[in-house]
Amino acid sequence: MKIRVPQNELPSPGGLLTPCWAIAVLLLVGNVAWADESWFHHGKPGGRNTLFQWSNGSGSDGGPPGYDEPLSTDRPDFTEASTTVGRGVVQIETGYTYTYDSEGGKTTKLHSFPETLFRIGLLAQWFELRIAPNYVEQTTRGANPSEFLTGATDLYLGIKLGLTPQEGMLPEMALIPQMFVPTGSSDLTAGEVLPGVNWIYAWDITQRLSIAGSTQINSALDDVTNDDYWLVAQSSVANWSITERVGVYFEYFGLYPHGADTVKPIHFVNGGFSLLVTDNLQLDWRAGVGLNRAAADYFTGTGFSVRF
Repeated sequence: MKIRVPQNELPSPGGLLTPCWAIAVLLLVGNVAWADESWFHHGKPGGRNTLFQWSNGSGSDGGPPGYDEPLSTDRPDFTEASTTVGRGVVQIETGYTYTYDSEGGKTTKLHSFPETLFRIGLLAQWFELRIAPNYVEQTTRGANPSEFLTGATDLYLGIKLGLTPQEGMLPEMALIPQMFVPTGSSDLTAGEVLPGVNWIYAWDITQRLSIAGSTQINSALDDVTNDDYWLVAQSSVANWSITERVGVYFEYFGLYPHGADTVKPIHFVNGGFSLLVTDNLQLDWRAGVGLNRAAADYFTGTGFSVRF
């Protein structure tokens, strides 16, 4: 999971998710209709690795890493991985984030944990179910009176669709229809379903260097005016493998509200590293700073990912 942003920056209800889920279901049904028993075997052989190919399948098969290869994680950066975990794989990614902000005489400290993301490969190499519960503690001092919020946040649900492998300058891509459902504590829940969609694209430049980005668009709700607005999230990241086991990254991400009266854009840069203990276990650490007044001053966090 990524850094938790203030509640008024989370995706909010709208008509965006319905067609995305409908398309995903149609694609799944269409493929299952002609699938044979090899679809339900673990590993790369059998079935498609991605939904589409750039040149009628003449390029790389792409798709998720095999179980005998290092796992690919969504942690620790903001940009999600451009691959699914693979059919028959369960991957758990979890961690902790501390966020600090001081503005206008008020200081806010946020603890976010366990940020657990369950990634489950179902039915096909290109299909992944995503479930992410979380819990936060937020303290604001300098307000009159001081504020303390604690409890579960709304549950995140999504599916990741592996769209294409990389072919030359054409990127590896994935699409995530996603939503938050109102299961959180009374002080933290939005009280309604909050849908959105996330498009990820990535390129391997060399064996050690890769770049990626993501574009999200969600309908959101202004906590002050209670009005709907569009929230766009954009990220760009560069990943460098120092060794076969140690990697580092540097990233920018920003949230851009459109049509909001009180919500302002926020911008961050962050970086961190990952340590591959085994092909199925990764440790990570990250830290970032806000680039404008509306953003939090800084955040830092750590976590791990394990594949079964």
